[in-house]
Amino acid sequence: MFKTLRNALKIADIRKKLIFTFLMLIIVRFGSQLPIPGVNRDYFAAWFAQQTGDAFNFFDAFTGGSFTSLSLFALGITPYITSSIIMQLLTIAIPKLEEMQKDGEDGRKKIQTMSRYLTVALALIQASAMTIGFGNQGLLQEVSVWNGITVVAAMTAGSAILMWIGEQITAHGVGNGISIVLLINIVSSIPNDFITLYDQFIKGETILKGVLAAVIIIAVVLLTVVFVNILQGGERRIPVQYAKKMQGRKMVGGQSTNIPLKVNTAGVIPVIFASSLMSFPGVIASLLGKTGGTGIGSKILTALNQSSWCNPSQPVYSLGLLLYIVLVVFFAYFYTSITFNPIEISNNMKRQGGFIPGIRPGKPTTEYLSKILNRIVFIGAVGLIIVCIIPIVFNGFFGANVSFGGTSIIIIVGVVLETIKQIESQMLVRNYKGFLND
Repeated sequence: MFKTLRNALKIADIRKKLIFTFLMLIIVRFGSQLPIPGVNRDYFAAWFAQQTGDAFNFFDAFTGGSFTSLSLFALGITPYITSSIIMQLLTIAIPKLEEMQKDGEDGRKKIQTMSRYLTVALALIQASAMTIGFGNQGLLQEVSVWNGITVVAAMTAGSAILMWIGEQITAHGVGNGISIVLLINIVSSIPNDFITLYDQFIKGETILKGVLAAVIIIAVVLLTVVFVNILQGGERRIPVQYAKKMQGRKMVGGQSTNIPLKVNTAGVIPVIFASSLMSFPGVIASLLGKTGGTGIGSKILTALNQSSWCNPSQPVYSLGLLLYIVLVVFFAYFYTSITFNPIEISNNMKRQGGFIPGIRPGKPTTEYLSKILNRIVFIGAVGLIIVCIIPIVFNGFFGANVSFGGTSIIIIVGVVLETIKQIESQMLVRNYKGFLND
C-alpha cells in the first residue's frame, strides 16, 4: 500500500488527484465541526449519553460523530447511500428504469440525477423528523417555525454538500468518492475508541495486566482486519470457453476466460440492512419518548439492541442476535439476487458462443451458476456474521463498547483496497499511454 502511494506521488496527474482528495476530506471534517444555528448542542449530547441502547450509535459512527454534536453534516452521507440502494432496487422492479440503466452512459446519468433528487428528499424527511421529534424537548434554542426551518435547511444542505463532495472526488480525485467520505467519517472516531479501551482495560492496571490487555486488543483488531481482507479478496472463478467461428475470412474466438464470483458478493450491504432494520424500532421509540419501562415492548427493544447481546447475566436478550444472523443471511441472498442474474449471464454466454466446460448452454448453465452462487453467498454471509459477532461478543462479556464494529472494519478494509486498486489502474493506464506516445 505504501509503495503504491509512494509511486503515485511521483506522477504529477495522480499527485494532483491525491491532493484534491485530501483537500476535500479536510472540508468534510471541517463541516463535521461546524455547528447548526439555532440548536442546543448540549441538550442533544446529554440526551445521547443517556441512551443505553445502540439505536443511534450505528448512525453516529457513519457520520464521524457529527450526529451527536449536531454539526452541519449531522445526517452524513447515509441519505445518498439509501437513495442509491432504493434506485438499484427500483431498476429491478420498474422495467422503464431497467431499460434506462441498459441505455449506456445517458441512461446512467438520468438515474444518477434521480438519485440526487431522492437524496435531497430523504435528507429533508430525516431532518424534519429530527427537528419535530426533538424540537419541543429542548433541541431548538427557540421553538418557532422559522428556527425549525433553518435547522431543517441546514441539515439537508449539509447532506447535499457531502453528496457533491463525494461526486467531485469520484470525478477529479482518486475515485470511490462516496465510499471515501464514509471512510474518513468512520476513521475519525477510532482514536476516541482506542482511548476508551485504554481507560477501560489498561489504565490503572498492573503492568502485566495492562500489557496483556493491550496485546489482546491489538491481536483481535489485527486478526479481524486480516480476516476481512481474505473475505473481501476471495472469489470463485468459473472457466468459460468461447467456440471458434468464421468472421469474414478470419477465424475468431476460441479464447478462454472466467466469471469471477466474489465470496462476499453483497459486500457490507446485508449488515447495513440488518442493523438498520433492527435499530429502526428503537429510533422510533426514542423520537416518541417511549424508551424505558419494564413492559413487553421495552424488553423487545432491549433484545433488538446489540449492546444487550452475549451478556451472561441476561442471556435471554441474546435471542436478538439470532434474529440478526437470520437477517444478515436473508439480505445477503436478497441483494445478490438483484445484482447477479444467472439467467441473463447464461443467455449472454449462449449468444456469444461461450460455454462452461462440461456444462451445456442454456438452462443447465443457469442451474449450475445458481448452484455455485448459492454456496458462495452462504459462505460470504457466514464470514460477515463472524466479523460482526466478534465485537458484539467482546461488548457483551467485557463491556468493550466501541464504534468500530465489524461493519466499520469491513467498510474500512474494502474502501482502502478498492482505492489502492483504482490508483494502481490509473498508474497502469498512464504507463500504457506513455508507451504508445513514445
